[in-house]
Amino acid sequence: MVSTTLALGVTVLALGAFAAIGIWYSRGRVDSVEDFISARDSTGEGMTTATLVASAMGAWILFSPAEAGARFGGLAAILGYAVGSAVPMLVYAVLGPRIRRLIPEGHTLTEYAYARYGPTMYGYVLLVSVAYMFIFLAAEMTGIAGALSLVAGVPEWQTAALVGGFVLAYTAYGGLRASILTDTVQTLLILPLLAVGFGAAILSLGGTDGIYRTAVAANPDLLSLGFVPGLQFGLYVVVAILGAELLNQAWWQRIYAARDSSTLRRSFLLTAVTVVPMVLLAGLFGVAAAGLGLVGDPGDASIAFFLVVDEAFPGWTALAVVVLAVLLVTSTADTLFNALSSLITADLPRLLDDPDRGTLTAAARVLTAVVALAATVVGAQGYSVLAIFLTADLLASATFFPLLYGLYSERATERGVLLAALAGLAVGLAYFPTARPAIAALAGLPEPSFLYAFLGAALVSSGLTVLSARILGGRFDLGRLGREIRRLDAPSDGDLAGGDD
Repeated sequence: MVSTTLALGVTVLALGAFAAIGIWYSRGRVDSVEDFISARDSTGEGMTTATLVASAMGAWILFSPAEAGARFGGLAAILGYAVGSAVPMLVYAVLGPRIRRLIPEGHTLTEYAYARYGPTMYGYVLLVSVAYMFIFLAAEMTGIAGALSLVAGVPEWQTAALVGGFVLAYTAYGGLRASILTDTVQTLLILPLLAVGFGAAILSLGGTDGIYRTAVAANPDLLSLGFVPGLQFGLYVVVAILGAELLNQAWWQRIYAARDSSTLRRSFLLTAVTVVPMVLLAGLFGVAAAGLGLVGDPGDASIAFFLVVDEAFPGWTALAVVVLAVLLVTSTADTLFNALSSLITADLPRLLDDPDRGTLTAAARVLTAVVALAATVVGAQGYSVLAIFLTADLLASATFFPLLYGLYSERATERGVLLAALAGLAVGLAYFPTARPAIAALAGLPEPSFLYAFLGAALVSSGLTVLSARILGGRFDLGRLGREIRRLDAPSDGDLAGGDD
């Protein structure tokens, strides 16, 4: 085990370097709240791709894919995880340009929800989106705190406080511009660290042939692409990740930060191609851990990545793992800090009496600080990372289709999509295993199943959304979105109008 002092020193150096880079880059570039939360039309293809890759990856990649490989179905489960991580990027390659075309001066998914549907759907989407992103952020903080506690005995509250404090320093100052620049640097470091680490682990453990023979001898299902539990896991993870990412405000911010629609489309496609091997590499650590007999009980599966590192490398190399973990968590923490504060900031002109630019920018920075503090406190508690993620994903899986259907259908109504989302969520909760203790008193509950929970939430909400549009038959002019959603530094034309029902 690496000494606590050394691990803390490396962590502080890494975090301090990124804080300095973010603050330096954003000096003189953040002149308004628009610059702070949208960085509109400012990034080319290379930087857009880099920030998308960094934002898509986080400390979870060191835990969840490896746990999937070790516990939930070996190679089949990992492939599902990899596909699930790429599918939202492919969807955004199509959806992003449409959002820019319909809402050229937009900022957030919640202001779209208000303009398209009305205040009730807006409130529901705001609640679900904030809950999802905050849970995601808390899980990231939990993951990095657990990683440093495992490899170096660092108290979890110290890790959470350091990460939260340093990331807050540059995101509260430079906003989205600082986040995008640091994401670019982090991507250039994360990709080779992960690839070299996996390659070195394979060599240290006897090469691919040795690991393959060991895994087959221990459990041939680990390497079977037809293993049914693994396929089931892969299927519901695709649905879970798709729903979650389509309710993630971080992607909406980057839709507007890209220089143009062509840049946006190519960057999302490149990101989809990039994240697949990253998730596969991380997940194979779980297969290796299970094959080598390192996973003694179910609790070990969540730290399978680190068990292989500990088995394959001498103790000093854990420092590289510390650096990798810090890079991964900061790449998503700064993204989520900005995303959460932007959701509220974009709504302030409607809630306050014509606030000036200085008030809006100050409010965005204060909100960023509040989000960072709350996530740091939660992240220091040591909750289960996987359980946190799955809960967040279920909320989003029942909501993403009803919300986004309004970008394509003029007939969708607030009443119809809200009822569809709530019905999907109710079905998902009825099957959701981790919700069972809270709803155990209800009679007639089906057998718990993550597969049925996520598929039920997504399919029921989607089907009812389409059905309600046909039955209720609203008439909404999609051109209104572009007329009613305006830049925050534009002259006020009055409050946004809600959608008709």
